Amino acid sequence: MASLTVTAKGQITLRRELLNHLGVRPGEQIELDRLPGGELRLKAVRPTGSIGGFIGRHAGKAARPLSIEEMNRIAAAGWAGEE
Repeated sequence: MASLTVTAKGQITLRRELLNHLGVRPGEQIELDRLPGGELRLKAVRPTGSIGGFIGRHAGKAARPLSIEEMNRIAAAGWAGEE
């Protein structure tokens, strides 16, 4: 079990190994749930995408209409968090 030290400001720092276990990268968020007995449950907040964001990201970037295969590759990359 990992132990953390609380700073004078009430802050903690999670070690890289814990962040990697959660799959959290810089700029992403972590959610805490309060449990009985003074325990907390920590989990990564997974970003949600929308079709509007997907379409807006690619609007005007193609000089020609895309094939279904190209659209599928773009959609897979978008849902995987790749740019």
